Amino acid sequence: MLRTHRCDELNLAHTGHNVTLCGWVSKIRDKGGLIWVDLRDRYGLTQLVAEEGQTAQDVLETMRSLGREFVVRASGLVVERHNKNPNLRTGEIEIRVNSLEILNASALPPFLIEDETDGGEDLRMQFRYLDIRRNPVRSKLELRHRMAQEVRKYLDSQSFIEVETPVLIKTTPEGARDFVVPSRMHPGQFYALPQSPQTFKQLLMVGGLDRYFQIVKCFRDEDLRADRQPEFTQIDCEMSFVERSDILAMFEGLFRHLFLQVKGLDIGEIPVMTYADAMLLYGNDKPDLRWTAPLLTLKGGQAYGAVPGVGLGVEGVGFGVFEEAEAVIAVPVPGGASWTRKELDALTDWVKRPQMGMKGMVWVRCESADGAYRSSVDKFYGAAYLKDWMTRAGLGSGDLMLVLAGPEALTRKAAAELRLEIGQRLGLRSPDTYKALWVVDFPLLDWDDESGRWVAMHHPFTSPLPEDMGLMQSEPGKVRANAYDMVLNGTEIGGGSIRIHDKNLQARLFELLGFEADDAQAKFGFLLKAFEYGAPPHGGIAFGFDRLCALFGGQESIRDFIAFPKNNAGRDVMIDAPSGIDPVQRKELGLP
Repeated sequence: MLRTHRCDELNLAHTGHNVTLCGWVSKIRDKGGLIWVDLRDRYGLTQLVAEEGQTAQDVLETMRSLGREFVVRASGLVVERHNKNPNLRTGEIEIRVNSLEILNASALPPFLIEDETDGGEDLRMQFRYLDIRRNPVRSKLELRHRMAQEVRKYLDSQSFIEVETPVLIKTTPEGARDFVVPSRMHPGQFYALPQSPQTFKQLLMVGGLDRYFQIVKCFRDEDLRADRQPEFTQIDCEMSFVERSDILAMFEGLFRHLFLQVKGLDIGEIPVMTYADAMLLYGNDKPDLRWTAPLLTLKGGQAYGAVPGVGLGVEGVGFGVFEEAEAVIAVPVPGGASWTRKELDALTDWVKRPQMGMKGMVWVRCESADGAYRSSVDKFYGAAYLKDWMTRAGLGSGDLMLVLAGPEALTRKAAAELRLEIGQRLGLRSPDTYKALWVVDFPLLDWDDESGRWVAMHHPFTSPLPEDMGLMQSEPGKVRANAYDMVLNGTEIGGGSIRIHDKNLQARLFELLGFEADDAQAKFGFLLKAFEYGAPPHGGIAFGFDRLCALFGGQESIRDFIAFPKNNAGRDVMIDAPSGIDPVQRKELGLP
């Protein structure tokens, strides 16, 4: 080894020892008679010192020739520092250098390699190998490593076997667009990169492996955002001879293990909520439970189980906005009665933005000073109505309610967004607080107006709930999937289902999804054939590993938790990819 120690491990106990360190020059301070150099490696930082009259002249000259990010090897004596740095693990000592070797010089970096850098995101992505030297990025990659190891430890302890599945596969007709790879050996034919190992892990269950997992790369050719990349990593799992409750128990165990080992937190039991309740109470299928106050549906919501005619309602008083609306939904704001008219007007403008689509907002409050109920629609609704609404929402003196009205889907979505915004403004969505949730009983199918057919809400291998089997032909829109999503802090981090393992049921679902028999055979004949040879009941789940790491790291963007990410346009600006290929390659591949 070129070094005896790392740059994080020396302390007063090593005083008087001769040591050798290797690393990058972080800072240089030359005071004439004294020269200090901060030497950095992956593990930490150690101060080197040289002094006129005590250090050999050639060493002093070498230290003065150093620049930022030079790679050096330094040997010397560990001594106690006079001016100790309590913020540094090695802050009680320094190395009095007697030998210094430049292993490689460095050009001036395009940005500061420091925690607080002067480099913008585009520049840092172009020089990602330099960005990785910074503590904030390195620590995120270390977190990712630790989480991967803990995933493997837990699943190995539960008798899962890690199996690699193919990367060059057949294109799939459902879901996002595939990345396709032309075949030179088979002109005019293409491989696809996998969006997930779905069919292969089902085949592994047919193969009797019983419990499979893989931390696997997947690919989707779709529009990008902060938490999405064209290539991403997921924790992919499958189990045989299980029901939904078995899957939920197994992977609740995984999450509790991760939180305990990585964050030192016991998150307790993870609650289960139906899709219908999530939509009714929180306006979306991934509720953020860091703030528990639910929405109140004053009108509409029957598709999600709302009971009409509860309380005084909103109709019969001549307020046309509520009378004509398909849905009227209230967002509770505990302690919000003191909000000023200016603040309420600003929120009204917020919900009227094009991306929200609301025409306005009604407010109701119970002022703590006199307990009186007031609203922006006092002309139509008396105190009895306002008190009824507030009481049903669990609100009282000092509280505020914000009410939206309009088409059901649009209003529910806007109310969900407003609820999250209120939670943010109240400081109730801290990244250091974690609330996990299982959401179950999703619709199996969704009607697509553009194609005029049913499409799978999850994927075409998801089994219906046993009690809904009889609805598949008569009322397919009411069939619920034997599926489940894991939600963490309002973000979907994983999902799965109990799979279809019966060939005839799988064929019926393909037919319902509009697949011709020949087409289904051409695309999935291998899977249907496998089901003829004793396929066991099975189910599984996949978690977005990049997104999970970002949440554990308290960040919204996944990019810093990936060693070499793509930008918003799906480009790798460091290596300039994607790029063209030369004419010889195009000809070999049969491309124009």
